[in-house]
Amino acid sequence: MQLLHTEALVLRALDFGESDRIVRLLTPDRGRVTAIAKGAKRSQRRFPGTLDILNWLEVQIAPRRSAAGMVRLEHSRLKQAFEPLRAHTGRFAMSCYLIELLDRLAPEGGLPRDLTKLFTFAVDALTLIVRTKPDERLRTLLELRALAALGLCPEFRCCVRCGKEVETNGAVDFHVADGGLVCASCPRTADAPIAVHLGTLRLLEQSLHFEFSQLDRLVFQEHALREATLIVRRFEKFHLGVELRSDRFLREALQSESSKPFA
Repeated sequence: MQLLHTEALVLRALDFGESDRIVRLLTPDRGRVTAIAKGAKRSQRRFPGTLDILNWLEVQIAPRRSAAGMVRLEHSRLKQAFEPLRAHTGRFAMSCYLIELLDRLAPEGGLPRDLTKLFTFAVDALTLIVRTKPDERLRTLLELRALAALGLCPEFRCCVRCGKEVETNGAVDFHVADGGLVCASCPRTADAPIAVHLGTLRLLEQSLHFEFSQLDRLVFQEHALREATLIVRRFEKFHLGVELRSDRFLREALQSESSKPFA
């Protein structure tokens, strides 16, 4: 039996029975994978304390699937634990939100370049959270980058109905269900749009082309951040269909951390 040797991020982990552990992994080869690690709680040689959320691993996976749709995790080695994320409430909350989002929306399989892009985003995002003050701006930018990496990015420049580039000095209509902005020339529909300034959409579009190390340079005025947060959050929830369990934890953590100096 040929094993798959790959990298993985642990999105979720739970004990199963007396000695096994079930993990949800994000990999650059298969996308989201559910695996069972037999004897994980007893074997320090095969799984030396590695199967916790947020851990970046090198793994060996048996390609054979069980009746429950799980693969078998044969071995794992810790590559990075992102320890600073666990020592800071705001960082940990934002990281938990991010991996829960990926756990919900990441595909099981897909084109290699898309899966590699998604995995690279996840690692880069956790690395960014380590060194950046967690706040609403960072949350909004990471949510948008996550949607883009998942192939769900909204349209910020052209009308989603007629395809024409929208140019105006005022507000435009952003339709969540349609996937982006709608120009004034196109007919109205029953769903209520979100009024947003075109400058806000341009900032969001611009943020998609920034290197992660440069995202700190992107400045939002207060009104632009409010608009950006509203449309990205609404668009994300439209695709999720549910509110993530970690959302409340993150909101409370950001509120608490907003009055503290970053360290």
